[in-house]
Amino acid sequence: MSSARRADRRRGRRAARVAVGALVAAAAAVVVLPAVPAQAAPAKVVYLTFDDGPSPRYTPQVLALLSQYGVRATFFEIGQNVAAYPGVTRQVGAQGHSVQNHSWSHPDLRKVSKSAFQYQVTATDARIRAQTGTTPTCLRPPYGGVNGAVRSGAAGLGKSIQLWSVDPQDWARPGRAAIERRVLDAVKPGSVILLHDGGGDRGQTVAALPGILRTLKSRGYTFALLPCR
Repeated sequence: MSSARRADRRRGRRAARVAVGALVAAAAAVVVLPAVPAQAAPAKVVYLTFDDGPSPRYTPQVLALLSQYGVRATFFEIGQNVAAYPGVTRQVGAQGHSVQNHSWSHPDLRKVSKSAFQYQVTATDARIRAQTGTTPTCLRPPYGGVNGAVRSGAAGLGKSIQLWSVDPQDWARPGRAAIERRVLDAVKPGSVILLHDGGGDRGQTVAALPGILRTLKSRGYTFALLPCR
């Protein structure tokens, strides 16, 4: 072998050793970053609400079921019903539920005068406060009817507007199974469920409630009051 070829081989071996050394050094310089914690799953909380009460027939049945399953709910009550059945409202509050404002006589608040709006809200506040000791800070306008005037009127009276995200239309009495299915198919973490304990025959709603509560609990949901002070 010529001296030139031997020199080339020596240079090749030196280059290989340099390359390997560089790879080792690079590997040693790799910084191991701390593991990124997994994002916590959204809390499986739902908000159960009842409109149009109190009812001397159906509200106590709803309260008994809520007590049985250890669930608290938010009741949006009509002022004239509170005036007619004050003891039922008192019972709702005494059992740890939230009693909030659903107007005095259930009109579309978008279509009333400013003075009528104020009466609808403040008269209901007074009746609820007399039975629970607290003044509602949430308003649920009947029919979910909201516009600029309703928003500004509510804000002027210190009220936040609370609507809903799951409506099984139990007021139309579609049957126990339909009410239950519509709720369970639509619910997700953070859902506000609309049901009714007054304003008509609510026997189907009462019949659907155990299945709703039992199934949601089995899915890992918990129940909370709407954030009304």
